[in-house]
Amino acid sequence: MTQTAQSARAARSTTAPEHGHRGGPARRLATAVLPPLPLLAAVALVLPGAFTGGGTRRWGRGRVEDLRSLAQGAKHAAAEAFYQLDTAQREVRISIETLTAADDSPQGARAVAEFSALGERIDQVSHRYITTVDAHDLDSPQLDAATAGRAQQELSQVREEMERARGDLERFASGLAPLLQRAEQQLARLTPAVEQARKSLLAATQALDAARDAGLAADELAASLAALGPELRMLNEGAARHGVRDTLHRAEQLHRQAGAIRAEAAELPRRAGEIDRRLTSLRTRAEAISTRAGQVEPVLSELRRRFSAACWQDLQRVPEQAAESVRRAQDTLREAQRARDTQRWPDAQARIATVQELLARTDELVDMAGERLRRLNEVSFDPQNEIERTRFAVRDAQRLAMTGRSVPDPRHAQPLDGAVERLDAAIAALERGGRNPDYWRFLCETQAVRDIAARVVEDIRATPR
Repeated sequence: MTQTAQSARAARSTTAPEHGHRGGPARRLATAVLPPLPLLAAVALVLPGAFTGGGTRRWGRGRVEDLRSLAQGAKHAAAEAFYQLDTAQREVRISIETLTAADDSPQGARAVAEFSALGERIDQVSHRYITTVDAHDLDSPQLDAATAGRAQQELSQVREEMERARGDLERFASGLAPLLQRAEQQLARLTPAVEQARKSLLAATQALDAARDAGLAADELAASLAALGPELRMLNEGAARHGVRDTLHRAEQLHRQAGAIRAEAAELPRRAGEIDRRLTSLRTRAEAISTRAGQVEPVLSELRRRFSAACWQDLQRVPEQAAESVRRAQDTLREAQRARDTQRWPDAQARIATVQELLARTDELVDMAGERLRRLNEVSFDPQNEIERTRFAVRDAQRLAMTGRSVPDPRHAQPLDGAVERLDAAIAALERGGRNPDYWRFLCETQAVRDIAARVVEDIRATPR
């Protein structure tokens, strides 16, 4: 029987009017005027049945009505206990549902299991209560004293069972406080997180619309935003279906992803403008380097005319290499422009980086020939300047090696001694060269000597004394 049906049955239970006192005055009156026995017999003959149970029947009915009233009271008390137990169970069930949604810890799982066991017990005692109420019709005119007394006893017993169950339920509920506090903290984070995720998705949509209004397709960003649709649908279905923890995680993830899309969409116009500027700059630079590359051949002609073959043989392919590098740079620039026109931004940026590398390499090739000619001119005009520069570097390293010492450390003395010998050999080779010496080899040797001196100095300064 449902609670509503039980309440309706309880509402129909009313206390019947008491009739037990009607026989009292009559019996007293009969006693007061009781005639002698013969007369009594005569009266009995005249009034058959006048004293054969009339007063006794009214006295028995009064006792039944008293018991009916007590049973009705027990029934009302049991109904109140049933209502209080059902209310308490509903309140604790709300707490358990909160735990189920927000707490997946072992403690939460134990609490759910304990509540399930309590629920089974409550269902059993509630069933006994309903069965007991249905078993006794306290409004029936045929209700006898034994039935009324039994009803009172059974209803009182089931009321006590429900009260004990409610007490256990309330003690269980009080033990849920720490778990509920933690779950409510999770719930307190949920609403702001969901709202933040929705705002981020809206901002991403608006930024994407603004980029399209600026003439930018932003197809990849649009696809990324569309891919968030299923997650948004599950977010809208809420924590009741997916749980607080999963919903909170989903909201935070959507906020991050939508924020990244919004930032990239807002960056698109600036990125497009930057790519346009870099393409223009690289075109200008490529034209300038192409012009310079055309000047390498005259430089090589002068090197061939004035210096020995050893001074310029390694530069023979520089004009060809520079021209090839410029051509590749210009081709890659056109590819970068096509990528920009189709708004393939990563491709455009990758090709721009390739163009920069090609032009930098071409710069090095063009500078190599000009720098070679400059250095050869200097050393051919005055070799002594290169010699003194190199000797100064070696002497400076030697002075540092002797600082605070009477004898230099062999780790420093040996490389420096070797550097001095190498410099002397380079000078001697230059002098033996006659009218057309190998100036480039001489320059390479002096540079190597200076490098040795620099390494010794670096080692001395790094070694604690």
